[in-house]
Amino acid sequence: MSDSTEQDIMEVIRGLMDEEHALRSTPGGLDPAERGRMKEVEQSLDQCWDLLRQRRARHEFGQDPDEAEVRPVAEVENYRQ
Repeated sequence: MSDSTEQDIMEVIRGLMDEEHALRSTPGGLDPAERGRMKEVEQSLDQCWDLLRQRRARHEFGQDPDEAEVRPVAEVENYRQ
């Protein structure tokens, strides 16, 4: 598995998580624009975690992890955790 690619994905995840935590700690709740951004952040996190899982699974089964692709939000949003 390409460590740099996995590290890049984890860096994006950490940044999104930091933004999510900052939004959640907004005093007085979120305004409509912030709620919209929160939804985008959550969707992006789902996509990043999915991509990371795909890469790891491909590596585990002897396939090229670089062939993993970001899946559409509609697809990753419907997964059960």
